[in-house]
Amino acid sequence: MHPPFPCSFPMHADTPPATCTQLLNPLAHVHSPALHTHALAHCPTLCTWVYKPPCPPWMMEPSLRLWTSDQVAGYLPLGTGSVRGFPCSPSPWLPWSSLLPAQRPPDHVQHHQEVHVVLGNEACDLDSMVSALTLAYYLTQTAAGARAAIVPVLNIPRTEFPLRSESIFLLREQGIPDGCLIFRDEIDLVMLHRAGLLTLTLVDHHILPSGDAALEEAVIEVIDHRPLERDWGPRRRVTVEPVGSCTTLVAERVMEGPPELLDRQTAALLHGTILLDCVNLAPEARKVTPKDARYVALLEARFPDLPARDIIFETLQKAKFDVTGLTTEQVLQKDLKVLSGDQLIVAISAVYMTLEEFLQRPGLQHDLPTFCQQHSYTALVAMTISFGERHEPHRQLAVYSPCARLRATLCSALERASSPPLDLSPLPSPCPDLCTYRQGNVAASRKKVLPILRELLLHGGPEPWGCRAGEEAMAEDEALLPPTPMNSLVDDCPLARGLPALSPEAVFERVSRLAVVRPGPAGSPEKK
Repeated sequence: MHPPFPCSFPMHADTPPATCTQLLNPLAHVHSPALHTHALAHCPTLCTWVYKPPCPPWMMEPSLRLWTSDQVAGYLPLGTGSVRGFPCSPSPWLPWSSLLPAQRPPDHVQHHQEVHVVLGNEACDLDSMVSALTLAYYLTQTAAGARAAIVPVLNIPRTEFPLRSESIFLLREQGIPDGCLIFRDEIDLVMLHRAGLLTLTLVDHHILPSGDAALEEAVIEVIDHRPLERDWGPRRRVTVEPVGSCTTLVAERVMEGPPELLDRQTAALLHGTILLDCVNLAPEARKVTPKDARYVALLEARFPDLPARDIIFETLQKAKFDVTGLTTEQVLQKDLKVLSGDQLIVAISAVYMTLEEFLQRPGLQHDLPTFCQQHSYTALVAMTISFGERHEPHRQLAVYSPCARLRATLCSALERASSPPLDLSPLPSPCPDLCTYRQGNVAASRKKVLPILRELLLHGGPEPWGCRAGEEAMAEDEALLPPTPMNSLVDDCPLARGLPALSPEAVFERVSRLAVVRPGPAGSPEKK
């Protein structure tokens, strides 16, 4: 299939992407003069925003035609092209061969200036990722004559993608190289919105974090399986239903469309994700709904050769829970969401091990405050998850904060929660700043705990808890700085004569040196 998102090529302005132009960048036809002046120089995926015309034809008209092997051979020896180290021939995307239309009038391509982003949540688990990818594919196929390029964006930095082991496994099983994905740090949504070129569809979430509040104006559609916490009004299309997996709602949307749009590759992504999210449809897990089970059965009926449920679930579950070699910081970042209110920032992490295993990690008492300090979190709530032999879940909670009053308030809110009740039982803790609990209501997943904490942050305020996060952090930082020696600027010191004057040209020249060419995975140059 053609990826419904831009790819990053280790290319020069006269180098084509080998033999598969289905990996071409759908954003290459965004030719906005305003955006040329604000190009994302660090983002090679937006190639025509970085490379100035004249451009080679595969950059100017990516959706106008498909390049054949013979055509490309005139520019590049076959087999030498790659996308972030993955060979481009043969194409793993062939089943989605109509994602970028092979024929479009040139004038229509040139007027594709708007960008419609399908954005998953900031935890970027498999459900969020597959929902974004498959919905973007469906929208691309059904939006005949649309002005916007439709692009799924994974809502994490690329550097965090290696922590999503189950996502990496499923995508590679379906022949989808991660080099074809676009991540949040590779596209400037704020800049696109300011230019009036952005529309947003939110999948697997419906509340943007405070840092993205300005993007709410661009939202035109929401698909989520969490309880609706805000009213988006009549102008937006809102699909919110308490199913086990958001991918189920996307599967419903896709299967309501033309039958030919559902190929085996898309079905395999949907099928595996629903099974993992709904714990293999096990009733003991209390996650599956009749709609989840129905769409798994429908996908299997359409494609009888899909892997057996037990096999795909066990494989993905093993990949998801494999934290071998990960540091405590990586374990916490693997599936992390963040809530903020005024000066308080609370991280909520899903930890894929038992609480006992988590508490026994070496250096935990040092790692927790270091993690919170590095990321400016005022508190951390970790929900550990493990499963029994019959796929029944076991959940436990750990609440960390160096601020005693905030920690006590968070614990009190969780203990007294009634919608839903968590049924918490205190457990011994090895750390004075850490409270731990056994969770009796195993059906209360993290997405059901998030509204409890969000409500607390919105209406609690920092002052009653005695936590002035900014002032405390500043005071701590100042206490760590040594005093400046009074005699540091001696007569022979160059700084005694003031800082050297730098012209704008000199600053630009020095910053430009940072844009060095680094060797790619196969030794080919790649723009940093």
